[in-house]
Amino acid sequence: MVAYVVLANFTDQGVRNAKESPKRADAFKDLAKTFGVTVREIVWTQGRYDIVTIVDAPDESSFMSLTLSLAKLGNVRTESLRAFSAAEMTKIVDDML
Repeated sequence: MVAYVVLANFTDQGVRNAKESPKRADAFKDLAKTFGVTVREIVWTQGRYDIVTIVDAPDESSFMSLTLSLAKLGNVRTESLRAFSAAEMTKIVDDML
C-alpha cells in the first residue's frame, strides 16, 4: 500500500455547502473504496488547509483516479503528499550511500 497525506481547501462551491462537509466526507470514504483506497483519517483544520486526510492506496494510479474523481465534484482542491512510515523511512536511510 502507498500512503498519502491529502491537504484540501474548500472551493467557493465547497464553502457555500460547508454544512454538508461531514456528509461529503462519508461519501468520499465510499468513493475511495471503489478504487481500493482506505481512508485512515479525515480531520477539519484551521489555518492554511481546511481538511487533512490520510489514505492508503494500492498504487499510484488508483490514488490518482480517486483524487481526480474528487476534484471533478468541485468542492475541494487538493495537494497530495506521499507519506512514509517509520519502517519505510528506516529502509530508505539504510539504503543510502
